[in-house]
Amino acid sequence: MQTFREVAKCQSFTRAAEVLGYAQSSVTTQIQNLESEFGVSLFERWGKKIRLTHAGEVLLGYSEQLQAVLDEAKANLSEQAQLAGTLRIGTVESLAAFYLPPYLQKFRLEQPRMRIMLAPGICQDLRQGVKEGKFDFAFVLDWLQDQSELENVVLGEEKLVVVAAPTHPLVKKEKVETHDFTGETWIFTEKGCSYRGMMESVLREAGATVESSFEFGSLEAIKQCVAYDLGIALLPKIVVQEEVKNGTLVILSFSHPDIRVFRQLVYHKKKWMPQALLRFLELLTVETAERKLPLIGK
Repeated sequence: MQTFREVAKCQSFTRAAEVLGYAQSSVTTQIQNLESEFGVSLFERWGKKIRLTHAGEVLLGYSEQLQAVLDEAKANLSEQAQLAGTLRIGTVESLAAFYLPPYLQKFRLEQPRMRIMLAPGICQDLRQGVKEGKFDFAFVLDWLQDQSELENVVLGEEKLVVVAAPTHPLVKKEKVETHDFTGETWIFTEKGCSYRGMMESVLREAGATVESSFEFGSLEAIKQCVAYDLGIALLPKIVVQEEVKNGTLVILSFSHPDIRVFRQLVYHKKKWMPQALLRFLELLTVETAERKLPLIGK
């Protein structure tokens, strides 16, 4: 039908063949096939040119309608591919609960046909998941690093704090040093957590022995145990703000230059980005651009 329309437009088999990149014999065969299919003559000779017969004019009208339907189908399918589907996100728990929700809400309002799937994990597993194609994006709290296969967009530094129950003796200290933690019970996040590893390394270097420790995969469980004075914990500040405000937890006056983490958006360098994913990326990185934060891996 495309060949038929081009012949009708050019009023020449030869010219239509040149435009379409076909041999003239191929164009002639295609027109003959159409005439055989419909049982009519579509063209007639008019001097050195050809013109449509009445049947040809009728078929041309139908062919334009068919093309319009085809174009609409292509546009619709393209839009569906761009705006529908599943956004697969791997994330650490703290960012899933306290950082991502407003962005996800805005994205959901803009792209209601996109399904959002969140999967929790620790930083190294999330990065590996991006490499393996399990996630479109991953959100990690980690030290800055560059990996050849991954793009790491820094979304800002996340302040880490050591929290304790209001009755804990260290609350009274004006300045808590690393050695003050000797003999303390720690309530740690699960193994593989980046900031847990940082804290353990700092404690070892200072010779601050850990009396005993608990390990939980749940931030809520950790906060509850600290509130009941079962130990102290290192957590992102955004996670404990409500508890500090209502007085069930207290932030100790401790800081260390080797305990720093950054919110990072991670995706594969070869990841194909449909329009919806590009929009999600834009929502998250506009603040980064405005604040002129570094883009690691660029």
